[in-house]
Amino acid sequence: MIMRALALWMSFGLTSPALAQDVMILGEVHDNPAHHAEQAARVAQAQPKAVVFEMLTAEQAARATPDVRGDKDALEAALGWAESGWPDFSMYYPIFAAAPDAAIYGAQVPRETARAALSDGPAASFGEEASRYGLDRDLPPEEQTARETLQKEAHCNALPPEMLPGMVAIQRLRDAVLARATIEALEATGGPVAVITGNGHARRDWGVPAYLTMVAPDLDIWVLGQTEDARPLDGGFDVVTSAPAVARPDPCAAFK
Repeated sequence: MIMRALALWMSFGLTSPALAQDVMILGEVHDNPAHHAEQAARVAQAQPKAVVFEMLTAEQAARATPDVRGDKDALEAALGWAESGWPDFSMYYPIFAAAPDAAIYGAQVPRETARAALSDGPAASFGEEASRYGLDRDLPPEEQTARETLQKEAHCNALPPEMLPGMVAIQRLRDAVLARATIEALEATGGPVAVITGNGHARRDWGVPAYLTMVAPDLDIWVLGQTEDARPLDGGFDVVTSAPAVARPDPCAAFK
């Protein structure tokens, strides 16, 4: 289904407005196949020099070598995808296949690092250049409150209030790590660079684009958000597309 959608997209002659950009950030709802088909189509059209995946650690990305890139099963095994907890690899493989010569970068924050940020804040976990990425500074109160509210809702209103600042700290860390990997990819390849990530990290107002602008204000950045059933998507995306929602279990059932 994904490859058929990719073929249809290309056959209609659609072009990505992001072709001339330094960075194109392609958001998603992680388990929606149509969102990944859209990402694959845009990557195929743009042919970026590098692709940064939120879903991969740097160590996993290093295993995406030319000898396995052309074989879905071999690449899935090399990445250890089945044990990663991410949705089925069949949804993501067309993105890899769409730019077979692109360098692959991973920006997933290891679990133990995220756990440290929960208690110690994002700067200590990020390490060098934390100040450059603004992680040593508090967020404006209004933004902190808004982000805590989103974290509360994302976790089914089940988290105790004292945990919410730590969850925001983890989100900031993940945004900054994605931005850092993107800068590294740009410096190594010259760009353009595509970033594959969830909508929450893709949002312009306080996600990866905000960190990229902070450290490299001259970058030309284009951001796609993808929603379901035409629901509104906040965050200041350049373009928002919609696909039908997929059937999924109630994520809050475990808390009831």
